[in-house]
Amino acid sequence: MDKYDCLKLENQLCFPLYACSREIIKKYNPLLKSIDLTYTQYIAMMVFWEHKKLSVKEIGQKLFLDSGTLTPVLKSLEAKGLVHRSRSTEDERVLIVEITEKGDKLREKAAEVPPQVGSCVNLSPDEAMELYRLLYKILGAEKNQT
Repeated sequence: MDKYDCLKLENQLCFPLYACSREIIKKYNPLLKSIDLTYTQYIAMMVFWEHKKLSVKEIGQKLFLDSGTLTPVLKSLEAKGLVHRSRSTEDERVLIVEITEKGDKLREKAAEVPPQVGSCVNLSPDEAMELYRLLYKILGAEKNQT
């Protein structure tokens, strides 16, 4: 094996992961446009639909995002009236974000998105679950985050 083989695109695990991520997000974008969300706003809302109220730190852990990336997303969701941000009463350094009634209602329309995107992905249900498991293994996280 040539010492430069490691630099070939075909030998990079990161490249097909990157390319697949971009292609799947492209499939989401027109669907999300109809509910006025970006992909990052959408995944943040998924966390709120499940947990209702979390600290910014907890949201970041669930989404694998740092606060520098998350803060503008949360500000835009608040400007749309989907979440409300406030300081913790126990520790004012902690910012708490809670879904609003309007944000909770958006869940109904958003529930149509995953099946539409899923129908565009050329994997069997078993293959999709195996890929999901492997991706979370790479992330070093538990399969089912809580």
